[in-house]
Amino acid sequence: MKAVILAGGLGSRLSTNETDLPKPMTQIGNKPILWHIMKHYSEFGINQFVICAGYKGYAIKEYFLNYAAHASDIEIDILNTSVKILNQRTEPWKIQIIDTGLETMTGGRLKRIANYVDDEFCLTYGDGLANVDISGLLDSHRLSKSLVTVTAVHLPGRFGSLSISDKKVIDFQEKADNETAWVNGGFFVVDKKALSYVDSESTVWEREPLQRLAREGQLNAWIHEGFWLPMDTPRDLKELQRLWDTNEAPWKIWQ
Repeated sequence: MKAVILAGGLGSRLSTNETDLPKPMTQIGNKPILWHIMKHYSEFGINQFVICAGYKGYAIKEYFLNYAAHASDIEIDILNTSVKILNQRTEPWKIQIIDTGLETMTGGRLKRIANYVDDEFCLTYGDGLANVDISGLLDSHRLSKSLVTVTAVHLPGRFGSLSISDKKVIDFQEKADNETAWVNGGFFVVDKKALSYVDSESTVWEREPLQRLAREGQLNAWIHEGFWLPMDTPRDLKELQRLWDTNEAPWKIWQ
């Protein structure tokens, strides 16, 4: 099974000193937030990733092209211009990094990677961390027989709100209008058939596709009461770094 990670946006709401990097490459504990997300999925046996790149996607490519060398001991034969990895300390990841365009919207990015995914895949954003139980999320999706399952979390008003009845999303709004709403937590399971709900590169996944899926009873909700924090502001980044530095990071479920 693959996990698709949306990592192509401009990330203009986050101001950091790392202006030469795309937002998913912003570091927490000397590792990009993208790496943290992938480590989380890996703990649930998901080691194949499709990264939807866009804004400065070359930085993501360069990071993973050099990842094994940076993470392991190496032997360099300068005369023969060869490199040998010694004591390899890398994850068993297979990563497809796909250029999905600079201005493409989230739905359009998914449409562009349709040929790289199987009939069922996980989906998340490249700028948020959580301790979501991916196994439970997958079980809920399969039992529901819905086309899409969205992780529902509680957070005040800046994220899309979900009206939930009997674990089905009956309405999806791009923005919440109160502080008690369930909101889009960004960890999805998607049946590939749901990509037919995306009309064009300008389609925003969180608007018409999810709204239509909700109206048709095809949007399942997986309730997550645990930790979830998107890296949307400098304050969010500071908090994620603090949690990591104090060994209190709830998303770190690996050894």
